[in-house]
Amino acid sequence: MLPEALHNQREQLIIEEFGPNVCELIRNYTDLRSKHTIVHQTRSRFEVKSIEEPYVDTYINLERVNDIQHINKFFEAVNEKLPLDGIFIGCVETTRLRKQRIFKKFPWGIGHIYYFLDYLLKRVFPKLPVTKKLYFLLTGGRNRVMSRAEIIGRLYSCGFEFLLEKTIANNLYFFVKKSGKPSFDKHASYGPLFKMRRIGKNGKVINVYKFRTMSAYSEYAQEYVYKLNNLAEGGKIKDDFRVTTMGKFMRKFWIDELPMIINLFKGDLKIVGVRPLSKHYLSLYTLDVRARRIQYKPGLVPPFYADMPKTFEEILASERRYFEAYDKSPFITDIKYFFKAFYNIIFRRARSK
Repeated sequence: MLPEALHNQREQLIIEEFGPNVCELIRNYTDLRSKHTIVHQTRSRFEVKSIEEPYVDTYINLERVNDIQHINKFFEAVNEKLPLDGIFIGCVETTRLRKQRIFKKFPWGIGHIYYFLDYLLKRVFPKLPVTKKLYFLLTGGRNRVMSRAEIIGRLYSCGFEFLLEKTIANNLYFFVKKSGKPSFDKHASYGPLFKMRRIGKNGKVINVYKFRTMSAYSEYAQEYVYKLNNLAEGGKIKDDFRVTTMGKFMRKFWIDELPMIINLFKGDLKIVGVRPLSKHYLSLYTLDVRARRIQYKPGLVPPFYADMPKTFEEILASERRYFEAYDKSPFITDIKYFFKAFYNIIFRRARSK
């Protein structure tokens, strides 16, 4: 246990940076008197690595994630210090919270101009190869803008699982536990064109090309978002906050799926076939449909747009019917499904959400 003076000093520091409400919340998850609880205010992963305490069960960083230059490296360093189920507590100002703060601070009109420039310089520039180095040279990576979906995805990619996320004042506070080792994703994509890991024929993992409609690292947060919101009508995740405003527009007009033509030429996809799914989404399927799915090549135009099922069970039934028809007459089945899907898309305005 820490001496009383050091404990009081630690609590006072947390209250000054996070506020009394957050300090009280932290007490519910860890013992602030314990020497196995580390409280830092740092942007350096090397300071995390240099912790001399041989056993750390809770790590609290009072520095906003927005001001950390190599975010994933920092998270990986914390992961390395913690045991399985060890707790990591931190905070971030998300894009939405930042927007609210700016619009509250500046009058109408000026706030919109300021927000646009702020978003361009601190959200877009760090992600473009041409401007990324210049941005980090000038700012040191401080005051970066990131979405809630990105921070959740980054934490999951670095081997953490969420216990709690709570917005207090102008920050999102996260309480996560170590669930495993980081993925060490060295090829994370920030640009408009990206690759999604999907399950193809014979269970082979394929990279499906699309234009980005979600925040970076969103794929790592899929299971978490599913647990929060479950599925909506049509089988997509309900109220999926990972989809950006531009992403919704692109999905409405099928713009995001144009690069999948690359997969068609590569032979990973055919024109008509079941939708290529992620490992997590495929795990929601019943065993019989799962086993059946990997026997066939996925397609650009799925049976979904021919049958327009509303519930997850109806989606499974739709795919079963497609497989049965395809086994009897592959070419005729795909022709029928293509024109039925075409009619629904053009005249009934079937869209991806």
